[in-house]
Amino acid sequence: MQHQEAMALTATLLAAAGELTQRIHDGVVSRGFDDLRPAHGFAFTRLAPDGATATELAAHLGVTKQAAGQFVDELVRKGYVERRSHPDDARARLVVLTERGWACTRAAQEAAAEAVRPWADRLGEERLRQLAGDLAGLAHGGPIRPLW
Repeated sequence: MQHQEAMALTATLLAAAGELTQRIHDGVVSRGFDDLRPAHGFAFTRLAPDGATATELAAHLGVTKQAAGQFVDELVRKGYVERRSHPDDARARLVVLTERGWACTRAAQEAAAEAVRPWADRLGEERLRQLAGDLAGLAHGGPIRPLW
């Protein structure tokens, strides 16, 4: 692939990610979770299903531990997460989703399904699954880092 083609591909992938992020966020807001930003959703992807420490969340979001701590404080105030004792480390606190956090996560899943429905209509379900598999193999499940 030539340099110009590589740049076009990266621009296309980033544009698709940006559009999906906005469509999912809009869907979450329309379902009543209007006190969140897309960055909160990126945090939720790390906290589900088993929670994470603030240090792990900081690494996932690409921010300092202090910034992650402030982010967690905000989500606690809004009722989306709570801090619990860590089952394996007495010095650490585990940040987990509350029922409100899980409800928001379910809303995001519904919104994500709506966001990719046009892709399935255009590509077909099988081809879209193949694309998802190809991208998952390339991305290696790495962290999802929002633009702040």
